[in-house]
Amino acid sequence: MTAAIVLVVLLGLLLTGMPLVFAMGTASAVYLLLSDIDLSMLLQRMTTAVDSFVILAIPLFYLAGELMNACRLTERIVAMARAFVGHVHGGLAQVNILASMIFAGMSGSATADTAALGSILIPAMKKEGYPASFSAAVTVASAMIGPIIPPSVGLVIFGAVADVSIGRLLLAGIIPGVTIGITQMVFTYFVSRRRNFPRHQRATLREASRATYRGSAAILFPVIIVAGIMSGVFTPTEAAAVAVFYALVLGVFVYRNVGPGLVWQTVLQVTWGSVRVLVIIAVASAFSWIMVREQVPQLIATAISTVTDEPLLILAILCVFLLLVGLFMISSSAEIVLAPILVPVVVQFGIDPVHFGILMVFTLIIGGGTPPVGVLLYIAQDIAGVSFSQMVRAILPFYVPLFSAILILMLFPQLSLWIPNMVFGVPGG
Repeated sequence: MTAAIVLVVLLGLLLTGMPLVFAMGTASAVYLLLSDIDLSMLLQRMTTAVDSFVILAIPLFYLAGELMNACRLTERIVAMARAFVGHVHGGLAQVNILASMIFAGMSGSATADTAALGSILIPAMKKEGYPASFSAAVTVASAMIGPIIPPSVGLVIFGAVADVSIGRLLLAGIIPGVTIGITQMVFTYFVSRRRNFPRHQRATLREASRATYRGSAAILFPVIIVAGIMSGVFTPTEAAAVAVFYALVLGVFVYRNVGPGLVWQTVLQVTWGSVRVLVIIAVASAFSWIMVREQVPQLIATAISTVTDEPLLILAILCVFLLLVGLFMISSSAEIVLAPILVPVVVQFGIDPVHFGILMVFTLIIGGGTPPVGVLLYIAQDIAGVSFSQMVRAILPFYVPLFSAILILMLFPQLSLWIPNMVFGVPGG
């Protein structure tokens, strides 16, 4: 009964427009007062949540990605992608998707992907005769790969708040990220053939080699992180620190386009962004403790078991739920609130939490390309200069490859689990 009151308070405050972090904090305080528990417990749970070596990976990966963006590698990534797939039906649309897959290994952020690649590729696609709305739509859809391929801040957040191995999660994102990209490229191929979109002449071996050499720094970024984790040389948090060092070396000594002023500005920007995330994690940890204390995960599991105990159907139900949540909540906020509650539920039904983490992050990020929140839509719409209604109509067909990718990942969990199980061993095995 007390948990129900807390949830009603939370929803009521959110409906009034109160920011999530304050709504959760107030609801948590109400619970403690009703349960006659000292309010100091709220502060204790909050400080314990962020007093963690693992949590350091979040601001460090943010900083590494922003420093790599400051190196202005985006144009090199686009040139490299053009050399490999520019001749395929859809030309620059295919380049857009492949560039997003490469950029994902550099930023781990769908928002950064949309803004950085969109500012280059959307005008270029419009110039070659692609409809502005289609150009924006393919940019938004491909940007959703960003939080899946390592280094993924979304997966780090999931691991931190749900107590799931971040090393496993980062390695688990490799094949699913590529799978999501391939489904979009296949879809774009058939659409482009039907609509007779232009394509470029196939690059020569010399041109492809030169483009690869110029863009090799972007490729090496995720390779260093993944190889380091797989070999056991460093932990995910240490990998994030190595990534920051690598980005600084590139910007300051190799390309020489990152000076002390830009570094300081980037650090300040990342600091404020990280503080927002960490404060939400702190408050959500206290809220999640309340939900666990009131046995909410067990109640959810019991409710689901009355419908089915088949793991695949349970995943399907949860994915539909997360897709609906993503329509109204920023993906990172939804992860922080729901992951600690839902992970015990899926574990109870024998579902690997790493597999669920990949599905959760991806389904929630689709909300970033869906009204009414649709942050990615607003960014791409502004760059393309189209109305929001045009933007929404253009993105609708891309739900076909996006939902197809979710279905493939649900049906074949080994796409997520093969690499982490190969490196770390099968849990409990």
